[in-house]
Formats: sequence, structure tokens, C-alpha cells
Amino acid sequence: QVQLVESGGGLVQAGDSLRLSCAASGRTFSTYAMAWFRQAPGKEREFVAAIRGNTGILDYADSVKGRFTISMDNAKNTMYLQMNSLKPEDTAVYYCAAGPPQIIAVLRTTRGYPYWGQGTQVTVSS
Repeated sequence: QVQLVESGGGLVQAGDSLRLSCAASGRTFSTYAMAWFRQAPGKEREFVAAIRGNTGILDYADSVKGRFTISMDNAKNTMYLQMNSLKPEDTAVYYCAAGPPQIIAVLRTTRGYPYWGQGTQVTVSS
């Protein structure tokens, strides 16, 4: 059974930083693709960032490029999302996801990932 557990969310002010963690158990994800998505109230879940474990290729949504950094510690089976210069529009529940490596176009969609965490709330006040 694959499990993903997010942590690190919280309430911060605009301009602050947060680091989210996603601990994976059940199997080794060094060759998997892993990603962060987010969902704000009343909106669909949207892609934030992805990393292909087998190639190290990174991909970011335009809205977070230059501010967020995705990384993976294979020894700890843990993925991170460093979020800097946070904005109120970054407020959402953040989910981590894992799945087999596929083309970037698929990795930007929820259908690319069979495994999901429970989510962690990030709230950015203005």
C-alpha cells in the first residue's frame, strides 16, 4: 500500500516562505514522477510543480516559476516544495502526488498520478 503524507503547511504573511514535505512509504519512488498540486476553495485542483525521479527533470506552473522549488531526497523517500515570496493567491490546500514517469503534458494533469496525499493547508494573508 502506497502512502503519501504532507506536512509543513500553515498561516503566513505575504512575502514569507514555507517548506512543504511529502513523505512516501510503501515503495521506493526514486524512479517515479512526483508532483505538487493545489486546490483553492471553489476552484479545480491545479498543477504546481513536478519532478521526474528517473531523469531529475523539473517542471513548474508559470504562476510559481522563480518562487517555488521542488526537490526530492531519495534516501528519505521525501519530496519537498520550498515556497518563497508567497502571495495571497497561493492560498490553497496543497497535495502531493506520485505515479509512473510520463511525458510532461500528462504529469501536469491529475490523471498522471494514482497516488495522493491528504493535503496540507497553506494560507497567505495580505
